[in-house]
Amino acid sequence: MTYTVFLVIIGAGIFLCFLRMLKGPTPSDRAVAFDTISTVTTALLVFLGLVFGRYVYLDVALVYAVLTFIGSVAIARFLERGI
Repeated sequence: MTYTVFLVIIGAGIFLCFLRMLKGPTPSDRAVAFDTISTVTTALLVFLGLVFGRYVYLDVALVYAVLTFIGSVAIARFLERGI
């Protein structure tokens, strides 16, 4: 029961951030929404690793977090200075 509540909250967070990413008035808002989606998805992977008892999901979450951090830095540099 509690797992369902957590999944609904995480799903709602991803959905709301996705709406902000689509509707964001500025590119900076869209970049922040993308970064937030990445963070919430990383939390979802950690949660799924806990639920299923598969600790390989923690490794996947770590790699995903590092790659999305690099992507966020690249987007921020592009928005700041261009290519």
